[in-house]
Amino acid sequence: MSRKKELISNIGLRLDGRRAGELRRIRCKLGVFSEPDGSAYIEQGLTKVLAAVYGPHQVRGGRSKAQHDSAIVNCQFSMAVFSTGERKRRPRGDRKSTEMSIHLHQALVAAIKVELYPWTQIDVYVEVLHADGGIYPACVNAATLALIDAGIPLKEYVCACTASLANDDIPMIDISHQEEVMGGPTLTVAALPMSKKVVLLEMSQRFHVDHLPKVLKTALQGCVDIKNILDVTVSNNVKEIGSSTRWGNMT
Repeated sequence: MSRKKELISNIGLRLDGRRAGELRRIRCKLGVFSEPDGSAYIEQGLTKVLAAVYGPHQVRGGRSKAQHDSAIVNCQFSMAVFSTGERKRRPRGDRKSTEMSIHLHQALVAAIKVELYPWTQIDVYVEVLHADGGIYPACVNAATLALIDAGIPLKEYVCACTASLANDDIPMIDISHQEEVMGGPTLTVAALPMSKKVVLLEMSQRFHVDHLPKVLKTALQGCVDIKNILDVTVSNNVKEIGSSTRWGNMT
């Protein structure tokens, strides 16, 4: 029996007890810092990410560096030295961090209404506190919440999720690190769930053409499910702020 076939048991449970289409537990909070204009914290399973947003503000380097028709979105990804259980020598500025920053920028620019803020800059920083699979999706989802907390207008939520195959033909969602190591290729998708627009698609390895559609469909459904969870968090945060300040309450 191959290692892939061990990802789902004969009673339909994965290594961590989830069903194939079940997300890991997601916990998130807005406004975790007072200094940035917006911030958020998210846990997806054991993957934990902080995000902070500054701006819109004056472009660094002067007006000559600015864009006349839209804001510049600057994204920076980093991992804490303790995030993987092994001390990292280069927590910032390495090739992986640079690639993740570029991919994060690609997802966020698709959602932010950058045309509303010409001649300005928006900075988004994400820090991985603990990594256990699905690092990029957790960063995208945390950054989305931080942008909302900062009051940056979005076209809609941008969410990300991973998917893979178990037992050769069963699509499964939200892949953990253990499943990434033991299983086959992983598909990472960032999307605008309401408009069903894919803004980033990346494969760790190639999928067979017969399998890719169902794995992509599974990942997109994951983005929709995550959007619904984030939306509840945002709604609860608005209610909490309104209640604490009596804003919006009828007296």
